[in-house]
Amino acid sequence: MGAATARELARRGYHVLAGVRRQSDADALRATRLEPVILDVTAPEHIEALAARIASDPQRRKLVGLVNNAGIAVNAPVETLPLDQWRRQFEVNLFGHIAVTQALLPFLHDSRGRIVNISSLGGKVAMATYGAYAGAKFALEAVSDILRRELAPHGVQVVVVEPGGVKTEMTGHGIERARQFVKDMTPVERRRYGNLMQAIINQAAEFTTQGVPASKAD
Repeated sequence: MGAATARELARRGYHVLAGVRRQSDADALRATRLEPVILDVTAPEHIEALAARIASDPQRRKLVGLVNNAGIAVNAPVETLPLDQWRRQFEVNLFGHIAVTQALLPFLHDSRGRIVNISSLGGKVAMATYGAYAGAKFALEAVSDILRRELAPHGVQVVVVEPGGVKTEMTGHGIERARQFVKDMTPVERRRYGNLMQAIINQAAEFTTQGVPASKAD
């Protein structure tokens, strides 16, 4: 969804700084008015570099919008998902968004711009095995509501988007992680949760074939 959004905004005439994690993705995305920047939202040095790039823009353009889209998903029962996996999902899906927002808000105050946080239906409904993902998305919804109230008097808008059936790479990666997680389960865990995990994997696999392409969703 991030790539589709970046391309659509560039098509509409905006100069887009598109955050990517790999140079190969940057090379594939680069185009007229579309400038890829290496950005891991959990890496403070990347966020600092992005803010410096905006502050020193050669054409003195103002930042008018921020789209927070980074996200990962690891599906597993609460009992079995290691705490480091919980922390990782919250770092990417929540704290990373907050870090980028804090760093770029001075520019958005100046332009009276807009923040768009990409949440999910998982920010409204929590299904089994979606504990960490939904937990972070529920939190993102709450933080977005708070930001909206804090920033409205200063002319900065905050918008939440809750995509439903959209085909994304994240879903495919999530299926791979879930399958590996089942393999790594203990026999006891597999007896308790194996059928549930397989049902979630099947649902996600169907989702990837039935969902709307990101380019149409935008």
